[in-house]
Amino acid sequence: MLGNFTTSKVEEELGIKLTEAEHNVLELMRQDNASNIAKNKWHCFHIPFTLVCGSESTLIVVREILEPYGSKMKGQIQLGVGN
Repeated sequence: MLGNFTTSKVEEELGIKLTEAEHNVLELMRQDNASNIAKNKWHCFHIPFTLVCGSESTLIVVREILEPYGSKMKGQIQLGVGN
């Protein structure tokens, strides 16, 4: 897996614009390092375009933020849990 996308880069890749509050929530949950993703963090890979969460509860928060933008996304992103 390759990449280390920021929240802004995820928005750019999907062609969406989150609210400032949504952006800030995701940015605070972002983990730079792809190894051992913490329980309340996520890391986004470019290839394949996948946002990996450190726990199921984190995945739910991320999904709830992104889901309303689904019809506006110019592509797809996979969400998953694991390290």
